[in-house]
Amino acid sequence: MVDFKGEAFKIKEEIIRLRREIHSNPELGFEEWETAKLVANYLRSLGLEVQEGVAKTGVVAFLEGKSKEKVVGIRADMDALPIKEENDFDYKSKNEGVMHACGHDGHIAMVLGVAKVLSQFKRELEGSVKFIFQPNEEQFPSGAEAMIEEGVLEGVDGIFGIHVNPQLKVGSVGIKEGPIMAATDKFKIEVRGEGGHGAAPHRTVDAVIIAADIIQNLQSIVSRRVRPVEPIVLTIGRVCGGKSYNVIADKIEVEGTVRTVNPKLREEVPLLMEQTINGVTDIFGGGYQFDYQFGHSVLNNDKELTKLMEKVSRDIIGEAGTIILQNPLLAGEDFASYAKRIPGFFLHLGVSSPNQKVYPWHHSKFNLDEEALPLGTALLAKAAYEFLLEG
Repeated sequence: MVDFKGEAFKIKEEIIRLRREIHSNPELGFEEWETAKLVANYLRSLGLEVQEGVAKTGVVAFLEGKSKEKVVGIRADMDALPIKEENDFDYKSKNEGVMHACGHDGHIAMVLGVAKVLSQFKRELEGSVKFIFQPNEEQFPSGAEAMIEEGVLEGVDGIFGIHVNPQLKVGSVGIKEGPIMAATDKFKIEVRGEGGHGAAPHRTVDAVIIAADIIQNLQSIVSRRVRPVEPIVLTIGRVCGGKSYNVIADKIEVEGTVRTVNPKLREEVPLLMEQTINGVTDIFGGGYQFDYQFGHSVLNNDKELTKLMEKVSRDIIGEAGTIILQNPLLAGEDFASYAKRIPGFFLHLGVSSPNQKVYPWHHSKFNLDEEALPLGTALLAKAAYEFLLEG
């Protein structure tokens, strides 16, 4: 039996080096040209069959084991975020205004580590492994959907993914059967009024006042029109409009996101929102345009793969570090696109450290404790091995 933890820790410094190199050169979705080149070159150095340019900047690699009759997929996302990094370590972002603030650099490095570990034991694999390095997880349209449209899931029997989680300590993982991450939708409201002089509001229809009332009343959907036990978040992330401090605005743009787990509720929310928007604008004599986009689906972990990962986690990190999550996270993930087509499992890897302040995902000072990276590599490698072994 392969000691996957031991093998992963043998290449710990290499995994960290890869992560730092990727971190210092972040690229936005569908622009991951240099990242893809690094990934492809590393995989070729291991002797894998590599395909570049999948869904523009994606990379797919194939590791052939004893047969091609059963194939397990392992996916990593490659894109960064449009955030200016405020960390001061020597491998911070060199690309102004772009940062790996969600840990995708760690995901790439860990999965490259998995490829190295498994390539050394390919003669013991009871099947083959497909490595999927995906662009554009952060934005719509989904990079996962683009990869799937180009056939990356053909012949794949099950798939694993991983995400670093700053809410969990190093040496622990979060595991949950069924829904583990929410559906993520996007909306935009254009509020229309009639502008005029700031000293004569009675001769105008103030779009700012209408927008403010809409924003307040939208929150009542969550607090008063949805069952309290239903997981739901409605967040306003952007409000923009107006021309001058002394001019009453005739148009305000409001953008935000809705997160749900219940598919039925997901379908109802846009209707509830439009009822609210229509009612408020009607009171003030204004108008509106409402655009609602359904994004990533709910991410559901397969029952059998969950059992497999629980067993793997207890073997690699022990009982104490194997945390069974009771509730889904309301962040979203386009790994859901893979998991709704074939059996999939998405693991949350603890990366917070008592020695440094923990910042959340998408923060300009987000960082992770690199001691977690070989553990993530070992968990994915052993899970893939066991998946192929169990048949």
